[in-house]
Amino acid sequence: MPDTQSPTRKRIVDAATRLFYAEGIGRVSVDAVAEEAGLTKRTLYYHFKSKDDLIAAYLDGRDQPNLKRMAGWFEAAEGGADRKVEAIFTNLARSARHPKWKGCGFLRTAAELASMPGHPAVKVGARHKLNFETWLAGALSDHGVAEPQTLGREIVLLIDGCFSIMLIHRNPDYIEAAGRAAATLVRARLSGSQV
Repeated sequence: MPDTQSPTRKRIVDAATRLFYAEGIGRVSVDAVAEEAGLTKRTLYYHFKSKDDLIAAYLDGRDQPNLKRMAGWFEAAEGGADRKVEAIFTNLARSARHPKWKGCGFLRTAAELASMPGHPAVKVGARHKLNFETWLAGALSDHGVAEPQTLGREIVLLIDGCFSIMLIHRNPDYIEAAGRAAATLVRARLSGSQV
């Protein structure tokens, strides 16, 4: 079995990441990934037994960097938990204004695989979303927010909702509106009232 941390494997995943994120998983062939990586298809298949495994590796490679980026935005923001949560959305909106931004790779991939719920990439995406929700609940709890698990889930719904609407409208103002709604939910839990 090939080394999962080898430079060649990393080169393949990096190439797949560029292509899958830019064009979608269905439009990109294994041949195109091999060409982008500057390798033969045979070498690619030495490291990945199938395109499905490569797609899962693409998303798995995005998991921790995305989580760290969002946690960094939260921690760097001034103010209370409401402002910190809103900062995640503000930074997502700024990212969405970049011409190469194509939305959430996890949701886009899951949409392409909607008829295949057991696909390894769908499982990676589900794990990523749950990891973010769990981290967020912990961060909210650390800031004294009531019902952090429930609130974490509500904020994830707002984030994924704005990612979805961005695929239709391509307007980052929706992300900022979702951020304001998330901040309102946090403030309500801080004051002890229910929304």
